[in-house]
Amino acid sequence: MKTILITGGAGFIGSHVIRRFVTNFPNYHIVNLDALTYAGNLRNITDIENSLNYTFVKGDIVDVQFLHELFAHYDFYGVIHLAAESHVDRSISDPLAFVTTNVIGTANLLEAARKAWQKNLGDHLFYHVSTDEVYGELHNPDEFFLETTKYDPRSPYSASKASSDHLVRAYHNTYKLPIVISNCSNNYGPNHFPEKLIPLMIHNIINEKPLPVYGKGENIRDWLFVEDHARAIDVIFHKGVIGETYNIGGHNEWKNIDLVLLLCKTMDSKLKRPNGHSEKLIHYVTDRAGHDLRYAIDATKLKTELGWVPSLQFAEGLARTVDWYLNNTEWLNNVTSGAYQNYYQEMYEGR
Repeated sequence: MKTILITGGAGFIGSHVIRRFVTNFPNYHIVNLDALTYAGNLRNITDIENSLNYTFVKGDIVDVQFLHELFAHYDFYGVIHLAAESHVDRSISDPLAFVTTNVIGTANLLEAARKAWQKNLGDHLFYHVSTDEVYGELHNPDEFFLETTKYDPRSPYSASKASSDHLVRAYHNTYKLPIVISNCSNNYGPNHFPEKLIPLMIHNIINEKPLPVYGKGENIRDWLFVEDHARAIDVIFHKGVIGETYNIGGHNEWKNIDLVLLLCKTMDSKLKRPNGHSEKLIHYVTDRAGHDLRYAIDATKLKTELGWVPSLQFAEGLARTVDWYLNNTEWLNNVTSGAYQNYYQEMYEGR
């Protein structure tokens, strides 16, 4: 039985990856390492928590000694590294927290893997999950991010992820650590903490609160259903070429304001509210500092070399997402209480 360490497995994307690997690979022992910060929630994976091939470990990748003890205790075949601070707004207000977790934490994890695997590196794999934001922004509508696009991070978050990408490649080049990297576009779907655009709007529409939209809502993002991302991670982990990078995209670009308008229309219908009711809640707020205009992924390499394509059209994925939140209001109310409310007021209500 191969033992796989998945970091950040109680978070949004991580929980879907955990579920897929625990369910689809009963001969793997999946160890979920998560610090359980505000965005880590074990309720995301209650359906698999009693599985015989699953173990949860609470711990922080910033803790060097803990990581070395963890690698000594478990004979990990591979690592899928998702643990990260990921919200751009938070990185602007607290950049050093992102450097600590995303850069130092990744370096600690790489070093723990290198020392544990150094006698037989070829039988292991370190998979680092990153973001399209490391590439900067696009201005030409015919331009897309390729795996060879020059890095141009423009926020503390994207700079910290770019730094971690460079560290992973450096460990491959210097120590021959077997690695793969993927850079993904914006994810959406169930269990998404409501500080990001789609779950934030869903939560506020349910509660008839203002819908904060940065600037004029002209920023463009490529959206990917989270279960398709988990499936891509599965494919890359099992079939990816050592040392390679793979871009994962949804082929699905939306202006923020158009996405918010679609959500308003969709939720008015599902909540039996008059058409246009939620649209009146849209509230334009001061634009975010250094707000990138457009991200768009070219995932041709992943399609042609490994055979992955998104399985869902956006309309279907969005409808499934909205239905999940409407059917899981207890989960939503739980994660939006307490400290999150203080953060929300600081970030949006005063702008």
